[in-house]
Amino acid sequence: MESSELVDRLKKTATEIRKDVIRSLASAGSGHLGGSLGLADVFTVLYFHQLRHKPDYPDWPDRDRLVLSIGHVAPLLYASLAHSGYFPKEELLTLRKLGSRLQGHPGRDHGLPGIELSAGSLGQGLSVAVGMALAAKLDGKSLKVYAVLGDGELQEGAVWEAAMSAAHHKLGNLLAIVDRNKVQIDGKVSHVMEIEPLTDKWKAFGWHIIECDGNDIQSLLGSFAEAEKSKQKPVIIIAHTKMGKGVKAIEDDYRWHGKAPGEKEVDYFISLLLNT
Repeated sequence: MESSELVDRLKKTATEIRKDVIRSLASAGSGHLGGSLGLADVFTVLYFHQLRHKPDYPDWPDRDRLVLSIGHVAPLLYASLAHSGYFPKEELLTLRKLGSRLQGHPGRDHGLPGIELSAGSLGQGLSVAVGMALAAKLDGKSLKVYAVLGDGELQEGAVWEAAMSAAHHKLGNLLAIVDRNKVQIDGKVSHVMEIEPLTDKWKAFGWHIIECDGNDIQSLLGSFAEAEKSKQKPVIIIAHTKMGKGVKAIEDDYRWHGKAPGEKEVDYFISLLLNT
């Protein structure tokens, strides 16, 4: 059981990150709000507890790698990086603006520190993460590679080719996280293309499976601690989240997958966050 001080600190950080996600999207007038809010607790635990990284030395060779396969939740990645100290928080308000380093999908060629993958087309990130983890293993490095995927993304066949490869090479230094919010841009995942039985599939592919409440800090901390014990198998954390988490008015509503709040909604959405 983690200390209440740590849990409280991480909860407060997650709230601040959610606030900046809302503000940056409103400033941009476009972007993906639902998934960014839903994954905020996961990213908070990653950047402020789990990852070995140095914001003042972003290219540190021994850093852990975080591969964002679902590039449309870039607003959350940017807010997490800014709150970690990679760049000034004020820059978050340049999201999707002409000439900004913070484009709709993260790009390594945009000059923003902390970006490991130029992400856009879904289904590609796990393959990149497998390559990174295999390279680290061959080089004898102790770093870990984390890959964040969406549940709708698991409808892509390349994901399962990468999953098979990771287990074959016994990549115990690879940890994937699935945002299991059961919603994608066209509606419920089960209506678009059913992906269950999910745990049975990952088990059949040779992975160690952990399920948790992805919007509960304590549950996430326990899951990452359990994942550390797996040395010979890649780990998949199936994090059950709510799209739009924290803003009751839009929670679990697929219409907010790729929708930005208007200027008049910003204060209202933030007030809902603060009353959660």
